[in-house]
Amino acid sequence: MSGAAVAPRWRRGAAWLAALAVGCLALLAPALWNGFALVFFDTGGYVGSVLEWRLVPGRSLFYGLFLWLTSLGWLTFWGPILVQSLLVLWILHLMLRCHRLPSGPLPLAVLCTTLALVTGVSWYAGQLMPDILVSLTVLALWLLGCRWPQLARGERAGLAVLALFGMLAHMSCLALAMGLALVTVILRLVAANRGWAMEVRVLPAVAVVLAGLLLMPTLHRVLVGQGGMTPGGPVWVFGRLVQDGLAQRWLDEHCPAANVRLCALRERLPATADEFLWAETSPFRDLGGWEGGAEPELRRLSRQVVTAYPAAFAWHSLRFTGEQLVRVATGEDLDEHHAATRGVFSGLLAGTAPAYNAARQQQGGLGAQVFVPLNRVHVSVALLATLALALIAIAGLRAHRSAEGLLALFVLAALLGNSFICGALSNPHDRYQSRLVWIAVLVVLMAAAHRIRSLRGMGPLPD
Repeated sequence: MSGAAVAPRWRRGAAWLAALAVGCLALLAPALWNGFALVFFDTGGYVGSVLEWRLVPGRSLFYGLFLWLTSLGWLTFWGPILVQSLLVLWILHLMLRCHRLPSGPLPLAVLCTTLALVTGVSWYAGQLMPDILVSLTVLALWLLGCRWPQLARGERAGLAVLALFGMLAHMSCLALAMGLALVTVILRLVAANRGWAMEVRVLPAVAVVLAGLLLMPTLHRVLVGQGGMTPGGPVWVFGRLVQDGLAQRWLDEHCPAANVRLCALRERLPATADEFLWAETSPFRDLGGWEGGAEPELRRLSRQVVTAYPAAFAWHSLRFTGEQLVRVATGEDLDEHHAATRGVFSGLLAGTAPAYNAARQQQGGLGAQVFVPLNRVHVSVALLATLALALIAIAGLRAHRSAEGLLALFVLAALLGNSFICGALSNPHDRYQSRLVWIAVLVVLMAAAHRIRSLRGMGPLPD
């Protein structure tokens, strides 16, 4: 190979390394400023599931294994968030390239930096939580279902593994993926009926979702000897029924009732789901709490409450879904004292204790002084982008730009689905929607890039 040919290849390689460095710095900026990977109350549960080698309610063993593997056996927690940041960069590159936009080092670095500045993506990429995987799973399913021809064989396999990991890492992600597989089927039928040029493939997305449904209980059985899904789901649903008052109403009308221990405790039921789930004085603890067998009774009661008051349940579900859709602030609960996680990092993972305890987050440095000014930008951008998705979908489909219109429609469906799963089946929290809403901003930026190229007479890049 001649020196003239080697030089351009070397320069291109250097450009990509620089782009990856800039992108990772942008995505890891909050963690770097913090001095340690960001943690949440749940983080200790994911780590504990591996340390204790058992299924922990609401905490995926698979994400715990990811933390163990990428931290090199708990040696450094910069490893997991570096991997998460690289996955974000890879997905962004594929989104640009597969939608015929410039996808080289400079566009990728600019896009990643922009998203890190105006959305909360960096606060999730740099956090020891599976939240970032929710958005990456949505984009992976889109690429597999609607951009299949533009993907290389290795990229298809990588996206399938990523989507599968996202579903295994969190039950809400699995539920969302099931809904998006159905959305893909609908898009296929509509595209065929309207004669759109864009090819929609149902099999890849459906196959990945089915694999997730089969693998989770199977791997649980193989790894820890306990089949089934990640436990804890019915508890969240009952907490939501407490928050809207339907649980109290049913108990008042039916108690005393056989085999309902909560009847004797109903006077102590709190007003919110969070108080029911986490307060020291909650009757949930008297039933056994997360580890003591409360789940079967709460699962049975949830079915009976919903059956008794279907109209009220539907109304509250709609209300909570709407509330969740607009709750998009960054940083919820990152400033709180995470007792369970502190115990794990300061005790069981003593080697990481000095760096963990010295971080700004553990020293009270993450609070209103950080997130109030940040959310003046993040919340405004997120809400505007969510509204813009509907406009982009309508405009794109009317102008026969099927890929652009269907992408906006797909992401809007993901946002609505996530709002229902997290708001109506649990209870609304900013974290649940803000971890996903940054992809709405991505779609808006991509649509703007297409318009700018069109106005300049550049047109789309070839497939």
